[in-house]
Amino acid sequence: MIGVLTHHWAEQGKVENAIHILDGNGEAQSKAPGFINRTTLLSKTDPTQISSLVVWESDHIYDKWKESAERAKAMKHAEDLWSRTPESERVDIP
Repeated sequence: MIGVLTHHWAEQGKVENAIHILDGNGEAQSKAPGFINRTTLLSKTDPTQISSLVVWESDHIYDKWKESAERAKAMKHAEDLWSRTPESERVDIP
């Protein structure tokens, strides 16, 4: 299993919209083969930072999700919400 920890920073005034689009992406992910779990994390020190930890069966399955039409649809226009480029890290889950 792998985890994908992604940090997003929303533009001021767009946090609720950003949470909404990320939750929609999570809903779409939950229907994808190999999806295990997703948790949203809200920073206590930066009110614009929204992170998620998503657990997948494997890197290969996550790569397929990233290239899917479902992900593209769920994240359409999301780039307009971010104050900086999102950052992701993949981790192994023993």
